[in-house]
Amino acid sequence: MKRLLPVALIALVAAQFPWGNKIQTSSEEWPEYLGGPERNHYSTLTQITPENVQNLKVAWTYATPDSGQMQVNPIVVNGVLYGVTASVQAFALDAATGKELWRFGDPLKNWASTSRGVAYWREGNDERILHTMGPYLYAIDAKTGKTIPSFGENGRVDLHTGLPESAKDKFMVSNTPGTIFEDLIVMPVRLSEGADAAPGDIRAFNVKTGKLAWTFHTIPYPGEFGYETFPKNAYKNTDVGAANNWSGMSVDRKRGILFVPTGSAAYDFYAGNRKGQNLFSNCLLALDARTGKRLWHFQTMHHDVWDRDLPAPPNLVTVKQNGKNIDAVAQVTKQGYVFVFDRVTGKPLFPIKEVPAHKSNLVGEQTWPTQPVPTKPAPFARQSPTVTEKEISPYAENREELIANVKKYKNALFAAPSKEGTVIFPGFDGGAEWGGAAVDPEGIMYVNSNEMAWILTMKDTPKQDALAHLPLGERTYATLCTSCHGPERKGNAKSGYPSLVDISTKRDKAFVSNLITSGKGMMPGFTTLSAADKQALVAFLFGEEKKEASGGGNSKMPYLPYTSTGYNKFLDSKGLPAITPPWGTLNAIDLNTGEYRWKIPFGYEPALLEKGIKNTGVENYGGPVITASGLLFIAATKDGMFRAFDKKTGKLLWETKLPAAAFATPATYQVNGKQYIVMACGGTKLGTKKGNQYVAFTLP
Repeated sequence: MKRLLPVALIALVAAQFPWGNKIQTSSEEWPEYLGGPERNHYSTLTQITPENVQNLKVAWTYATPDSGQMQVNPIVVNGVLYGVTASVQAFALDAATGKELWRFGDPLKNWASTSRGVAYWREGNDERILHTMGPYLYAIDAKTGKTIPSFGENGRVDLHTGLPESAKDKFMVSNTPGTIFEDLIVMPVRLSEGADAAPGDIRAFNVKTGKLAWTFHTIPYPGEFGYETFPKNAYKNTDVGAANNWSGMSVDRKRGILFVPTGSAAYDFYAGNRKGQNLFSNCLLALDARTGKRLWHFQTMHHDVWDRDLPAPPNLVTVKQNGKNIDAVAQVTKQGYVFVFDRVTGKPLFPIKEVPAHKSNLVGEQTWPTQPVPTKPAPFARQSPTVTEKEISPYAENREELIANVKKYKNALFAAPSKEGTVIFPGFDGGAEWGGAAVDPEGIMYVNSNEMAWILTMKDTPKQDALAHLPLGERTYATLCTSCHGPERKGNAKSGYPSLVDISTKRDKAFVSNLITSGKGMMPGFTTLSAADKQALVAFLFGEEKKEASGGGNSKMPYLPYTSTGYNKFLDSKGLPAITPPWGTLNAIDLNTGEYRWKIPFGYEPALLEKGIKNTGVENYGGPVITASGLLFIAATKDGMFRAFDKKTGKLLWETKLPAAAFATPATYQVNGKQYIVMACGGTKLGTKKGNQYVAFTLP
């Protein structure tokens, strides 16, 4: 039996030997992604208050050398701010002035993916920034910006390390900072969402050496718990993969418990090749942070065919029930649910019901008969059955057409993907998205939500012999690209998919070739394409491929009988949401009781604001920050505003126009006695203009 040290002795030992937390910090800092290991977006700072917030002024700006979407939540340690540019270059700034101290990365290499920030580790005088570019994890000296040669191979580790041989060349990047525990960093990875996806194994690396420390198989191997929930050979990664963590993790350093939310197994929308419940996809996993051993899990969606990845790190919070304090973990979802569990046992703090789900009419698909729904809190986003004639937007000029269309679609809670078209509401981006939720010490959760419906339509996948008459490049495009960019390469601007018709006038062949391999935004990289396939695809896109059939091609893309027609938002003729407002909300939920404190529309639709129509709410990406003084700061909206609310009431206290929309989460910190709040303003998403600035505010 283990003997426990007295609390006072534990504190004394921890002060001298900081095992369990290599990040010794003060309340003036923002030392980790989303503020701390609990991922609660919370600061104890109180200099900026509801009474003086309207006096905030720009303190400094930092212009990055590139422009484009930035999802970064910067960190601040010892008066230094660490962030990332749109082309994934890491940098350090004087947090009081915005003066650049160093920048790391190849300015000629645009990695095309997005980054949400970096991780920081310290032991004595050894301070390291852990940063990802492409499929590599780099260890950088926090003082100089130089790589640390003793880490991995000359300062970097390939994130394919530890995966089976079948995955060694498959697409992989990391958008979200890793989670530090003692001398380990546990890495999130973004993978393909197609049948060619790598497996989403959770892996920890030693921060000092870069060596692999442990692996947890999210698609279990023979003899492992959950193995029988997939077909027996699924673990071999021939046509089943992913079930990865891409959105980040939280960690209870005192107990040594790592909380890992996972996404769906691939392919996202047809799973006839992965019959079963599919553990550990779509799970909140509680793992031993030192060993990777499973302690408990809860699956928030069984046999996912809706792309219901868990979109954000869970929040570690203490709630009170029946007069007792309970250390809990709360997980937000794309569906608009909040699942709340005892952090140690995994017991739900509010009952969870298994409700009937609809059967699929796609040949070979076997959807799971039930899905879990928490009884409390109520969903913070509207659900699919509400998309009815009454819910069609009053502002839509083609309202009658939309009413006729919605009657054709499958429209029910957990309605399966179909050839007729299925309403996905909340949409593929939530509900909750990667910005996540904030939680204060009183147990109140603050979460912004999208209210956008999407239409998922399935179609038969063309057989390869049916495409054999096409030249290789055109055939490759038809196989890989039409679902998003369309058969005529015109794209879908309303849903964020650009036209490729005139790409030769905008980009050179080298850039396009690199993009095909590395991916960009929602587009994965097609790393399994042979050199001949890629060369032919580029020639086709540039209008240089000969019309006669060229044959050839040796890419090994697994074949599935169905694919989707792409990610299509349910929009009106003007490109606005086809449903009634609000199209975005901000919510305050008491996790002690499961009841709402308040709920408000979030943001203005610029096209309607010009007509005097306010409080529509808008799509939003990026999370809030809350402070002990009673403020909630958030940007996130396509209207390009940065706002402060009274967190007790939801009352708007202050707003200002940013140089570009900020689809990111702010950070707040204090240097030399002054409190700052900083935002990355990259724009680009949702049709907004590009930006390249970090903007910090403070009181005069």
